Amino acid sequence: MLWTTLNQTVELGWDFYLPVILFVALIALAVPVWAAIGTAAIIMLVMSGDLPLSLVGESLFSGIDAFALTAVPLFILTGDVLVRTGLSRKFLDVAEALTCFAKGGFGSATVLVCGMFAAISGSDAAGAAAVGRMTIARLVESGYPRPYACALVAAGACTGILIPPSIAYIIIGLVLGISASTLFLAALIPGLAILISILVTNLIVNRIYDYEGGGMLSLGEWSANLGRALKSGWYAFIVPGIIFYGIFSGRLTPTEAGATAVVVTILMGFMLRTLSLADFPAMLVSSAKVNGVILPIIAFSAPLAEALAIMGVPQGFVTSITALTDDPYVLILLMIGILIAAGCVMETTPNIVILAPILKPLADNIGMNEIQFCIMMITALGVGFITPPLGLNLFVVSGITGESILKIAARAVPFVLTMLIVVLLIAYVPAVSTTLLPEIYQ
Repeated sequence: MLWTTLNQTVELGWDFYLPVILFVALIALAVPVWAAIGTAAIIMLVMSGDLPLSLVGESLFSGIDAFALTAVPLFILTGDVLVRTGLSRKFLDVAEALTCFAKGGFGSATVLVCGMFAAISGSDAAGAAAVGRMTIARLVESGYPRPYACALVAAGACTGILIPPSIAYIIIGLVLGISASTLFLAALIPGLAILISILVTNLIVNRIYDYEGGGMLSLGEWSANLGRALKSGWYAFIVPGIIFYGIFSGRLTPTEAGATAVVVTILMGFMLRTLSLADFPAMLVSSAKVNGVILPIIAFSAPLAEALAIMGVPQGFVTSITALTDDPYVLILLMIGILIAAGCVMETTPNIVILAPILKPLADNIGMNEIQFCIMMITALGVGFITPPLGLNLFVVSGITGESILKIAARAVPFVLTMLIVVLLIAYVPAVSTTLLPEIYQ
């Protein structure tokens, strides 16, 4: 296995450093990530001579020949159908009715609907785009400055990879050989903790700057508003209900839950007359484009992971780091720092497939639960979605509104800080990510 511990010092030469330098250069030149990873892997294999190039093709296909990966396009398609059928607006109506009793209610509703969308699509960028189009203009009308409104949506959409079902957890489960269903269950409390941290941060900022008024409804008025919203949109919650019940009850695998959710969402669209056969080509192409970015990265990462494992890079990394310090608290901070820095400059998928096999042995060395490690890693990488220079959600909301990325990033700082607090809790308090798991995982 990639993370088998070896008690030897690994000497790395130019057969390692040259491909790494080339990889960084290609990324800086905006070459597609899959091409940069594939080029680095092939050069590493040629220079080291550790693995015949004739096996690269087999490695590429074996890397994506996994039943669990079928869930990825299904959850992406479910999110796309949800938007096209208008069901996502029902989520917003219910979220707004739920939070309208308090000051800053629509800001809170925006964060809640990000969480609801995350519980279906498993993608942060899709959530940022869908929720941003529905809410940013109304947030500005409610009194929020446009950069802050963009930052709020970008931060809320980070829950896309943190609240199950998450594409990121499917990928890291595949890379490290851990059940995606187990990771989904473990991620439930941490994902909700991130959502609550963003909600609380917005309420505090709103109270300080008095962006949005409203609230102060009587219990009767609030109940009536919520009742009307639920009456007109209760059926939208059938989709996340199927996903959560199916996966967490063990009746459905993530792939089966994704397939069921797609079929149910499409049928609801036809019944509501908000979806027609003419919508299918654009819908399928849109989902295929997103999926087409993810799978090549996973495929080309397989030979790279094999090359790194053969050269002993994961074990050498552990030996080098533990030679500096053997304090578990310092080593955990070091891992978090590496993950956040990587999340700032590269997307989640390549970070997972490259860093997970390297950092996992270090986590094993200090006795960290493998489930806790996965949750910590994905949550730390999630912070990178609202941090420059690559912060994907910043680019998405900037593209929707035309607002400056730097202005949005500056307003996102409070959310970054509170998310970091949750990351530290996950890293140092195992119960945060293992409480819901069977005893065997604790």
